[in-house]
Amino acid sequence: MWEYRLFNKLDFRTVPIILAIMAISLLIIGSTTMAADQESVSLLQLPFVRNQCKWFGIGFLFYAFFAGLDYHKLRQFAWIGYVLILFLLLGLFFTTSIRHVHRWYQLPVLGIMFQPSDFAKLMMVITLSSFLEREGLNVSSKKTFFMALFLFFIPFMLILKQPDLGSALVLMAMTIGMLYFGGANPFLVKTMSIGVSLVLSISVMVFLGILPYQQMSALGSKVLKSYQIERFNPSSYHHESAKTSLALGKIKGSGWGKSIYMGRKYLPAAHTDSVFPAFVEEFGLMGAFFMLLLLFSLIYCSFQTTAVAKDHFGQVLAAGISVYLTVHVIINIGMMCGFLPITGVPLLLVSYGGSSVVCTMSALGILQSIYIRRFMF
Repeated sequence: MWEYRLFNKLDFRTVPIILAIMAISLLIIGSTTMAADQESVSLLQLPFVRNQCKWFGIGFLFYAFFAGLDYHKLRQFAWIGYVLILFLLLGLFFTTSIRHVHRWYQLPVLGIMFQPSDFAKLMMVITLSSFLEREGLNVSSKKTFFMALFLFFIPFMLILKQPDLGSALVLMAMTIGMLYFGGANPFLVKTMSIGVSLVLSISVMVFLGILPYQQMSALGSKVLKSYQIERFNPSSYHHESAKTSLALGKIKGSGWGKSIYMGRKYLPAAHTDSVFPAFVEEFGLMGAFFMLLLLFSLIYCSFQTTAVAKDHFGQVLAAGISVYLTVHVIINIGMMCGFLPITGVPLLLVSYGGSSVVCTMSALGILQSIYIRRFMF
């Protein structure tokens, strides 16, 4: 049941961290979306900032709801939610494409776009947690591993087909992390991890120039489409722009609203995917260190919740959410620093976007539910 009286047991360390990350988000979204004739306008009067504030408000409602809800109740709706999210992912291919991809539902009445892949990641965490706990003593069997892999494979392929490589990669990393923490077959988890690590290492070596892009693209053309291969081009305009913006930040940055490169709109998707280099250009290495410290602190507290969870379901659920947070940060910053292909993964609670904010705040609320019930039996 939902119980507000337990709110005095919240992990209050995370609340100021979340608020600080949100403040950074509003600052950089305001700076990146401000028009030349809006320099004298208040930050909260800017349309994108107001929208982000609205999503933060909605996000906190979801945060409070899931924090007060006994997380064990999620098991009752796990399979219903899993089937529903599969229908939503499948339904995207029967809608009109937006920006040449099938990632969003347009809700004209509400004036918003809804991205099911964001909710699919959170739903996958809940479903896998429920499944691994239900397996009990059989959790380390090969049958359990391949059944879990099957549950992962269906939404993975639907998301990959949109195409949304970033969300698919996050889903894969989350699944591996949950299988590890959930006690799945160690040999098979290790084998899967090595395979994914090899593919990731090849990608990193291409971006570092160790493996020549031209030769690797010729090999990749046998299994990948041309636009997918282009994402691995270390000299693409988006990669070069991101690295330029990072370099211009130096130690202290240019100051809020004073950036030249990003201010002239040379940096693509500055308020969404490229929010990290945009922030670094204005606040420099010192600002980057502060932002990373906040994100690391949030992730650290999340893994601490995993350690103190009272039961197996809570441990796997908290571990999945912790990996969810970690992978988003690593992939977004990795692709902006030129180590990974740019795949549209947002920087959680910093990048502009409603679906991502609501899902992240819901996940953090579930973590709080696990934390405040750690001593309840």
